[in-house]
Amino acid sequence: MNRTAEIKRSTSETGITIAIDLDGSGAAEIDTGIGFFDHMLRSLAKHGFFDLTVHVDGDLDVDCHHTIEDTGIVLGQAIAKALGDKKGIRRYGSFILPMDETLVLASLDLSGRPYLGFEAEFHTERVGQFDTEMVREFFYAVTYSCGMNLHLREIAGSNSHHIIEAMFKAFAKALDIAVSYDPRIRDVLSTKGAL
Repeated sequence: MNRTAEIKRSTSETGITIAIDLDGSGAAEIDTGIGFFDHMLRSLAKHGFFDLTVHVDGDLDVDCHHTIEDTGIVLGQAIAKALGDKKGIRRYGSFILPMDETLVLASLDLSGRPYLGFEAEFHTERVGQFDTEMVREFFYAVTYSCGMNLHLREIAGSNSHHIIEAMFKAFAKALDIAVSYDPRIRDVLSTKGAL
């Protein structure tokens, strides 16, 4: 089954095109205009083994908010479209990722019901041109446009760069687990018969 999707979204604030292959190799072509955000999205692709193309033309003359949030919206839509009917997938994924002094938990459920639980404390206002308060906004946008229940929690950490990067990588690993197939699951993993 081909689990790919391409989504385009254009508003007065951003123009975004995202393509994803859930069964890729980790290849990434990323250009958001925000260097650190590009780095995070490349990490997401690499550690989740997703092929990911992201092109964003955003109103960075205002600030980074619309670019990051809208990218999250479109990425969530692309994941949902690529998943299709979700038959045979594990549905749940969890990963605890260490990065130097930082330890981050990501746990998710591709339930169709959006929710974000987010606990982190950043010690700087920005990393490069990326405002640290936008980490939560990005993952909130992903979860609500995808219909995903996601909990992200900083267990330990002091360096904002490390905390954010660990969150993106842990999310990637948890999502890779959740979208993977289990041969024992012949329909969807739900007593309701639908996700």
